Amino acid sequence: MAVAPRIDPEALLSIIRGRRSVRRYRPDPLDPATLRLLIEAAGWSPSPHGRQPYRFAVLTTADARMRLAAAMGTRWQHQLALDGQQAEVVATRLANSHERIRTAPAIIVPCLYLCDLDQYPDAQRQAAETTMAIQSLGCAVQNMLLLAYGLGLDSGWMCAPLFCPDAVQSALGLAAEVIPHALITLGYAAAEPQRRPRRVVDELIVHWE
Repeated sequence: MAVAPRIDPEALLSIIRGRRSVRRYRPDPLDPATLRLLIEAAGWSPSPHGRQPYRFAVLTTADARMRLAAAMGTRWQHQLALDGQQAEVVATRLANSHERIRTAPAIIVPCLYLCDLDQYPDAQRQAAETTMAIQSLGCAVQNMLLLAYGLGLDSGWMCAPLFCPDAVQSALGLAAEVIPHALITLGYAAAEPQRRPRRVVDELIVHWE
């Protein structure tokens, strides 16, 4: 028996296709209620055992954003130097990263939280449990990004905290068990971002029977 769609699938696809990664925002502040709604949406994502192994830090003040940018910038500058990049290239990349963080009206830092997950006596299953948690964190962020776009906001996903989680923890006063995994900038786009092409469906399918 055919089942009627719960929503207009084209309307949902338009949000999925429309979401884009923005680097420059207008200075307009965001309503705290809207930010809470985004985190609520994240909390409805699937997660291992329903444990929701993620937590979120929300930054809306200029001081908090600058503190975060400075902490990550110091670590990133050192890492880029280790990669052998020229000093002027390092300075440019660092300035661009600072600008993205400093000028975003709001930032949400998704963090992995493993304390409530199942514990196993063997390393292989424990590693799988951690992987499931990381997958669910990605689902939570995608919920957040799609709702943000549906509400008229734009966003950008930065992975920099993965390379310096302790620096982010220190800058924001986060507990050791709250592990920063990303940095989501939020606001109203000040410029149209360049869209990257997507693979056609047939290129994404590797097996079907």
